[in-house]
Amino acid sequence: MTGSPPSGVVLLTDRLVARSGLERVVAEAVAGGVRWVVLREKDLPRAERAALAVELRAILADAGGTLIVAGPDPLGGDAVHLPAAGPYPPPPARLVGRSCHNETELNRLTTEHYATLSPIWPTSTKPGYGPPLEAAGLRKLVQASPVPVLALGGVETPEQVTACVEAGASGVAVLGALMRAEDPSATAQLLTSAFEEAVTQKVLKGRHGRTEVPRSGLRPTVPTQGSSLTARSGHGRPQPQSATKEER
Repeated sequence: MTGSPPSGVVLLTDRLVARSGLERVVAEAVAGGVRWVVLREKDLPRAERAALAVELRAILADAGGTLIVAGPDPLGGDAVHLPAAGPYPPPPARLVGRSCHNETELNRLTTEHYATLSPIWPTSTKPGYGPPLEAAGLRKLVQASPVPVLALGGVETPEQVTACVEAGASGVAVLGALMRAEDPSATAQLLTSAFEEAVTQKVLKGRHGRTEVPRSGLRPTVPTQGSSLTARSGHGRPQPQSATKEER
């Protein structure tokens, strides 16, 4: 049985740039509406990375979220995100994603359930990586993709989230805008709200025959008011203020 592909705002981890510690940033982002997290941290020894996966799954479980592990080893879970370079064919897992950057890589997809497309805009996480697709390039590749697509790279503002949804992305993958945020919960809520509004507008336009709903077919995520989440993160739920200003 396969799981639903990720949608909405998807958080990619990077403990080296996390402003207040990786676990805390993830907990606050989940409090702000994030329901999908991709664990990167590939430089860690497997035992440390597996322990981190357990902690992040516990945070996500309170909100009904899902942890995806970058690489072919699911670290005790059942969801992985693979690089464009391989392995091929994908390993068996309930949920498998793949990083793609062009139509050639999209054409290699076989049993994957979703793909990321990057970079959409220039990104401070990978400066010089590109060239950026921008909204027009994203739209073209979404139309060529056999699976739902997450837009990745330089997505930092509500306006950029809206542009990605309008181009056909079923979600946006965000790193720096959340990892470096002074208030990850408020930033997550701001970006998630922008996604929900953009999806709503596509639904309304679709009813008039002008466009379609993102192909994920999922309802937008809504922040869950769970007391155990704030207890685990070690502080009260932050109130939305202003967002700060991303990857693979």
